[in-house]
Amino acid sequence: GVSWRLLAATLVAGSLSAAHAQGAAGWKAGVAKVVITPAGPIWMAGYGARTKPSEGVRQDLHAKALALQDETGVNTVLVTLDLVGIKRELSDQIAERCRRQFGLPRDRLALNFSHTHSGPVTGRPPPYADVNKEQEEVIRRYTAELLDKVVDVVGRSIRDLSPATLSFEQGLAAIGVNRRRVRLRALPGPVDHDVPVLCVRGPNREVRAIVAGYACHATSLGDYQIGGDWPGFAQAELEKRHAGATAMFVQGCGADSNPLPRYQGTDPALLHYSVEMAASFGKVLAAAVDLVVHGKMKPIGGPLRTAIEPVAIPYQRLPTREELQTRIKDKGLSERRSAERLLAVLDRDGRLPSHLQYPVQVWQFGSDLLFVALGGEVVVDYSLRLKAQHGWDRTWVAGYSNEVPGYIPSLRVLKEGGYEGGDANRDLPGLFSAAIEEMIVEKVNDLVGRTRLAR
Repeated sequence: GVSWRLLAATLVAGSLSAAHAQGAAGWKAGVAKVVITPAGPIWMAGYGARTKPSEGVRQDLHAKALALQDETGVNTVLVTLDLVGIKRELSDQIAERCRRQFGLPRDRLALNFSHTHSGPVTGRPPPYADVNKEQEEVIRRYTAELLDKVVDVVGRSIRDLSPATLSFEQGLAAIGVNRRRVRLRALPGPVDHDVPVLCVRGPNREVRAIVAGYACHATSLGDYQIGGDWPGFAQAELEKRHAGATAMFVQGCGADSNPLPRYQGTDPALLHYSVEMAASFGKVLAAAVDLVVHGKMKPIGGPLRTAIEPVAIPYQRLPTREELQTRIKDKGLSERRSAERLLAVLDRDGRLPSHLQYPVQVWQFGSDLLFVALGGEVVVDYSLRLKAQHGWDRTWVAGYSNEVPGYIPSLRVLKEGGYEGGDANRDLPGLFSAAIEEMIVEKVNDLVGRTRLAR
């Protein structure tokens, strides 16, 4: 009897270690990263007040890719980039090349931008950037190199696939403050302090990748040095603490949140605060993530089911040709440039677009984790609402995903008005319809329903 029991125990242990070697739920993972720091001076994205190109590099910028293969053998890739964001044209080019070269369907590629305001402009310069022809050429060259590098890093992550286990848990960190209260203290101040963490381990439990999120602008720094701002410091700190692992940062719905306190003036007595605060916020996030990684995390099963679909969000009203021509006389560069661009669209197409085609993406990891990736600069109301609806413990909502066409206000923020309510969206034809929040939430719910595992 004893020998049989021993044999049975040995068989069970053997099958368990074999299951672990293949990764629980049959996961394989691959990781790759590439430096995307510009080679020389380039116009920087994020602040309208800048008057010249970058003057140096504080930190390297990276594109990082995590490829996941579930038990069905299908590949899915998350790419995080230390950039303010990109427009649809570049996003589409990346996705199309990944489809052609790696057979990766659009719903199985997600791009997320840290929204650092210390990175380069990509694609068409924003209306606030007073760039000359020479600088436009620098941006064009950088954008072409970036496209090649992102496609390459996706390919390398897929080639790196090997057995892995996935686990998820959330921490908390108090970095973000609702920044609309800086202008008007009477406004409500919702924030999302959750720190979602996905940990990818190899067969020997070694940490291969840490994907961590937080919802807050990357605006601690405002000078002319290229760098990743506090998310850059956080990733560097995590990679120092976990030798050999790749740390990836996913920006959340932080459109109306700033890292505070911060100093953006030029007083020499206070300048030291800028870099100190950016580094300290990075350390705070890294500590929150580290506590999660060293704590008890929930194993994540497959399959990984995915969907992406645009929702057409209408504008309230479109400006007339006469209104645009009046705006061209405006003294502000941003106002003038955006009016010129809209007039060019009007001349070319005979009309302005009446809707924004807005990307909504959903990934469901078995029944364990729901990842929602929303385009644009999304305010906090969306993440709080979607997590309340789909489960605080299993729902991860990212903003700044796939493309960044402008600010995406909730109905509350749209009604309150101000910068995030629509004033910032100079490149778009008008204010969004009051239906915006319901339309986006409805599309998320629709895609969640479609990707849910049949019970």
